[in-house]
Amino acid sequence: QVQLVESGGGLVQAGGSLRLSCTASGSMHRMGWFRQAPGKEREFVSSIIWSAGWRIYADSVKGRFTISRDTAKNTVYLQMNSLKLEDTAVYYCAATRGGSWDDWGQGTQVTVSS
Repeated sequence: QVQLVESGGGLVQAGGSLRLSCTASGSMHRMGWFRQAPGKEREFVSSIIWSAGWRIYADSVKGRFTISRDTAKNTVYLQMNSLKLEDTAVYYCAATRGGSWDDWGQGTQVTVSS
């Protein structure tokens, strides 16, 4: 099992920026971010292939969010710009060594205000 710890959540005004961090206890093939808003199910946000740095984004965040990683620190980041009210959610870090997303962090709250 891989332990994941998220940080960087908080309150930000619409149009502002926030950066989330997730540090893993071990290495994996891919890491990513999901989010869950009140009354909604968890949805995919972004992921990165660890070795190659290849990135993928949900359509809702393309052009606004950027995922990156620091291989030395075993940490993945999510830079969130131009935040919208609908971005408000608990953001979860996830990891996989191949296949399903089976390792999850505890989440960090992101609240976007008007």
